[in-house]
Amino acid sequence: MSERYVGTVTHYFKGPGVAVVQVAENGIDLGDQVHILGHTTDFADRVESMEMEHGRVEHASPGDEVAIKVGGRARPHDQLYKVVPD
Repeated sequence: MSERYVGTVTHYFKGPGVAVVQVAENGIDLGDQVHILGHTTDFADRVESMEMEHGRVEHASPGDEVAIKVGGRARPHDQLYKVVPD
């Protein structure tokens, strides 16, 4: 498995467990396996819920800012990668 850079976490909301990500490259879809990596962060998750401007979406493209429900604690400046088969 390899990873492709998607974007950077800009905010994290602890209560709902949601990371806001500024998508820079490659885009992301519902169902994608992702890896969030930072100075003290390192976990993998599957994108089960994704929203833009309070509406559910199935795809986010470069330039979008998207909220993704995650199972671990993300921090601002963490990097989000999409896990892809080789």
